[in-house]
Amino acid sequence: MSGLALLDYASVLVFALTGALVASRAQLDLVGFAFIACLTAVGGGTVRDLLLNRHPVFWVGQPDYILIAVAAAVLVFFTAHLVESRYNWLVWLDSFALSVAVAAGTGAALSLDQSGVIVVLMGISTGCLGGLMRDVVCNEVPLVLKQGELYVSCAFAGALTAVVANLLGFEEFVALAACALTCWALRAGSLLFGWQLPVYKSRPPRN
Repeated sequence: MSGLALLDYASVLVFALTGALVASRAQLDLVGFAFIACLTAVGGGTVRDLLLNRHPVFWVGQPDYILIAVAAAVLVFFTAHLVESRYNWLVWLDSFALSVAVAAGTGAALSLDQSGVIVVLMGISTGCLGGLMRDVVCNEVPLVLKQGELYVSCAFAGALTAVVANLLGFEEFVALAACALTCWALRAGSLLFGWQLPVYKSRPPRN
């Protein structure tokens, strides 16, 4: 099994757990859990593969990804009530999933010799779109757009780190590890220490 496939498996598993946690907050049934888990798990990677013209889409070629997502949904369905704060679990699992998915998307684009701009965009898309779909469908405030926290910027920084490392001649494993670590460190710093970018503040119009 290739390193990129392992990244995809890890991303699918952890994102599926976050999808199932959101489904538990929405009090859905087991089928709803499975649907949201699968949507979250493969949403970003599906968009990535379609944009990169990779055929078949990763989970179509390997249905095991869907089975893993469904298994994660079933696990959370029967255990979510044991968790004291599902939201805290959600945001931290999501931070890990984001980091792994950004590395997976970045690695997929690098393997196809895409330009640096496309590599960064694929990393961001793979990391952010599944969670965005999850939150929109479940009527949650999307974590990707939550004010006062870093999210897309973490994905951008991670993917850019991989591009720079690749240009400097580092091995793919090192570049993708640096990508995931950079992304997660920034996201964790935002959650723990309140790191954020300046936000727009409206001002009254001038006379």
